[in-house]
Amino acid sequence: MDYYMISYGLTFIAIIITLLAQLFISSSYSKYSKVKNSSGITGADAARKILDKNGLSDVKVVETSGNLTDHYDPRTKVVRLSSNIYRNNSIASVSVAAHECGHAIQDKDGYTFMKIRSSLVPIVNFSSYAGYIAILLGCLFGSSNLIMIGILAECAILLFQIVTLPVEIDASKRALEEIKKEHILENKEYSKGRTMLFAAASTYIASLATTLIEILRLILMFRSRDD
Repeated sequence: MDYYMISYGLTFIAIIITLLAQLFISSSYSKYSKVKNSSGITGADAARKILDKNGLSDVKVVETSGNLTDHYDPRTKVVRLSSNIYRNNSIASVSVAAHECGHAIQDKDGYTFMKIRSSLVPIVNFSSYAGYIAILLGCLFGSSNLIMIGILAECAILLFQIVTLPVEIDASKRALEEIKKEHILENKEYSKGRTMLFAAASTYIASLATTLIEILRLILMFRSRDD
């Protein structure tokens, strides 16, 4: 069996999946960031409204640098929105802001998968560095044991991504419910916001798929060392 050809093929597939997901989110954001919402509400205003309506007036909404660097920090109870999301009144802005508020609501409700994900963060941070070092050394010195350590590290990352996926999907679901309930988007705009959030979710699906492919590639590498 030509392990190297299969390995190159898997790497190519992973690159294509990643590029397609990035293209989807970039094109969706580029499109809907130019479409103003009818209410004229900014991302910051939408976030504040959703949080207050859910009894989360203690959660701050702040502006942060970068592009699409939006996130909710459960440690400091802060929703951080990138400048374009924070200041603009586009469909993309309120959709992304509502999604991050969805995470804040999850935190308030004690959403199980969010708790699990938070507990896995230190393990994943360690695995991300240790795993690649183990794989590199394993390839350099022909050590199957080090490659196996790298595979196990990738499995830890995969577990994190599996847990992350329902967290992100649920946050988008909550966001869409809040957008509709608070009339942040008109009915004709709602489907556009949903498309924007689906595009964002596709990046997490792509990440999970590429990690699966990477694990398969490493397993083939491991087997080739034993042949």
